[in-house]
Amino acid sequence: MIGEETKRSATLTIPECAKLLGIGKQLAYDLARAGKLPGAKRLGRRVVVSRQQLNEYLSGSRPAAGGI
Repeated sequence: MIGEETKRSATLTIPECAKLLGIGKQLAYDLARAGKLPGAKRLGRRVVVSRQQLNEYLSGSRPAAGGI
């Protein structure tokens, strides 16, 4: 049987990330573009956020870096 952790996607969409952070979608896109949203990567036309990198940043164990 697949565990709950395995079922969850390793990435979040920008709208999902914005909801999790309690900010607007446009602000989340702006932060990703500016390199201030940890784990944000452009995949073609999509922007995704690494769930692990965002969680590490929010827990204080990782500095913000990157950008799209």
